[in-house]
Amino acid sequence: QLQPVESGGGLVLPGDSLRLSCAASGPTFSSYTMAWFRQAPGKEREFVAALFRNYGRTYYSDSVKGRFTISRDNAKNTVYLQMNSLKPEDTAVYYCAADRGIILSQIRTAASYDYWGQGTQVTVSS
Repeated sequence: QLQPVESGGGLVLPGDSLRLSCAASGPTFSSYTMAWFRQAPGKEREFVAALFRNYGRTYYSDSVKGRFTISRDNAKNTVYLQMNSLKPEDTAVYYCAADRGIILSQIRTAASYDYWGQGTQVTVSS
């Protein structure tokens, strides 16, 4: 069982950068697909980025592609989300998710992930 814990959120100006971290305690971290989702007030939770287990392929939503980068450090049991060129519409609570048995067709679906962090707030505002 994996327990993700997010950190790194905050208040930034449009155009700024921010890096989120997700530390996940538990064995065999590298065998888990790790993902980031976000939820803005009044909206459904949406997929942001994922890093598939073992093979390391990355996937992004169209809204963040080219601006955000997901990466992992298996030695530290941590996954990161580097966010550049932030926009006000990126404002949301960002959640880290993990799952060991997910398949590629499910990777963008929140309900497919078994383990979730508590979320970290990111606010982009001038």
